[in-house]
Amino acid sequence: MSAEHVRVVAWVHGLVQGVGFRWWTRARALELALVGSARNTSDGRVHVIAEGPRENCEKLLTLLRSGTTPGRVDLVVEDWSAAQGGLTGFVER
Repeated sequence: MSAEHVRVVAWVHGLVQGVGFRWWTRARALELALVGSARNTSDGRVHVIAEGPRENCEKLLTLLRSGTTPGRVDLVVEDWSAAQGGLTGFVER
């Protein structure tokens, strides 16, 4: 039986722009075999979309909150849904 595939959308608050945070997030997502993207928003957050097995998406969120990221993460707000598909690789936008 295959693992349930899901989509998690996360808004990462803190000092997360201009510090290599999107690159770091992309590297961790690829290690977890997730697809999606990480992009800066105009209000200083990073918007992350990741799809793949639920367990791997949960691991990515744990890493985002781990204190080992570039910069400083103050808060991660997450929203879960069914995987929508159509994503290839993990890109920085």
